[in-house]
Amino acid sequence: MTFQPYKKQELTRLSGIIWSIIFVILFSVTASANQGEQPDELGIYEHLDEYIPDNITLTDENYNEVNLRESINKPTVIALVYYECPGICSPLLEGVADVITKAKIDLGEDYEVYTVSFDPTEKPKLAKDKKRNYAKLVKGQDVQNGWTWFTGDSSNINTLLNALGYKVKKEGAEYIHPAALIVLSPEGKITRYLHGTYFLPFDLKMAVVEASEGRSGPTINKVLQYCFSYDPEGKKYVFNITKISGTLILFIAISMFIGLMFKRKNKNSHSIKENQ
Repeated sequence: MTFQPYKKQELTRLSGIIWSIIFVILFSVTASANQGEQPDELGIYEHLDEYIPDNITLTDENYNEVNLRESINKPTVIALVYYECPGICSPLLEGVADVITKAKIDLGEDYEVYTVSFDPTEKPKLAKDKKRNYAKLVKGQDVQNGWTWFTGDSSNINTLLNALGYKVKKEGAEYIHPAALIVLSPEGKITRYLHGTYFLPFDLKMAVVEASEGRSGPTINKVLQYCFSYDPEGKKYVFNITKISGTLILFIAISMFIGLMFKRKNKNSHSIKENQ
């Protein structure tokens, strides 16, 4: 039996077919992983380079009504929480206080922080009490003028949440929600999402610098978001072993497929040499 050698064009076409199969498989797995994931579900759906609306009015801890868009005139970090949260809001706010202290940028001058409650039943007095408590954790920064705490009615809160792509779910008296900081430019453009409850000073500084220039930055923690899922019962992030195992199995299968194809090519080439 005589084997015909692969021509260069055939090898190129074969390579293209292999990579097409790989991309189809990867797309299918991604689609499967995100199946049923709609914008109204719990999570964060990033709206980078979009602007927050100019019709959002909130009330600060001193009972002042504030147009959110008009109040922003420097890079602004938004922390979405609810003040009576028994779960991840406390670690998140502790992380904010910690990074404000450690980041080598001046709160109130280089940037500002807005904490916004997404529970419409919470009022300015509670916001003021929470600010007083967390202000004690910050060292060497102008917390009084640089860190503002807001409450609002359901209409304004929902408008803000939708604009930021931040989806929560209420169960009984509590909310299930993700943890992240959202960075805006002085013009109100969304430029960065910092996921989690602990933040590196360098990450915050770079996010503020980029926001001051109106540049949006990629979310490096997307990898972590892929690897971890939020457990609403335990109110914490857990390692998603099913998703990771599936990804590893997929890449192993692809590697074996490619290996078999090249092994077959080498075997055919060897057979040709023996018959010559």
